[in-house]
Amino acid sequence: MGRNKKTRSARTKFAQMKRMISLSDPRLKAKDRQPPKRKKKADPDEIVVKEVPQVSSALFFEYNTQLGPPYHVLIDTNFINFAIKNKLDIFQSMMDCLYAKCTPYITDCVMGELEKLGSKYRVALKIIKDPRFERLPCYHKGTYADDCLVQRITQHKCYIVATCDKDLRRRIRKIPGVPIMYISQHRFSIERMPDAYGAPKT
Repeated sequence: MGRNKKTRSARTKFAQMKRMISLSDPRLKAKDRQPPKRKKKADPDEIVVKEVPQVSSALFFEYNTQLGPPYHVLIDTNFINFAIKNKLDIFQSMMDCLYAKCTPYITDCVMGELEKLGSKYRVALKIIKDPRFERLPCYHKGTYADDCLVQRITQHKCYIVATCDKDLRRRIRKIPGVPIMYISQHRFSIERMPDAYGAPKT
């Protein structure tokens, strides 16, 4: 016996959906039709409310008044690794860069990231366990340090962020009044630091 040849219409019939008429179709009766969209006329007497982000009271003429020696420096994971690669002592290099006493801060996220990286970064882990590094506890979920650092500097304007990550630096530049420390030409450099605080000119 020969095979039953199905026509194309029979094959595709099961996949076809019922077509619905649009509510704005002219064939519909007036009562079933969707009412036409009318633009609401702007009331000239109404007070317009604009959402303006709250600027920190620490910023005065775009200079951060909360910055001052001893400086509080938030350190990112890659900054420690780059400092080791360039054979730089973190404390001494920070003092050479800012001409003042600096207190490096390590968050739980940065600690967690270094622990995840394994035995290859055990030297970095040993360095940040130095008691001179201040520990900052984290109460959020996950160990993604970038979000944690951005959240901290948005809340408190007293920190300098030490990072070599280009993406993180781009994010920080959008936040006014936060200086960024990075490694350039085998030494620590700083950007967006007000001249009033004796920052070195690069």
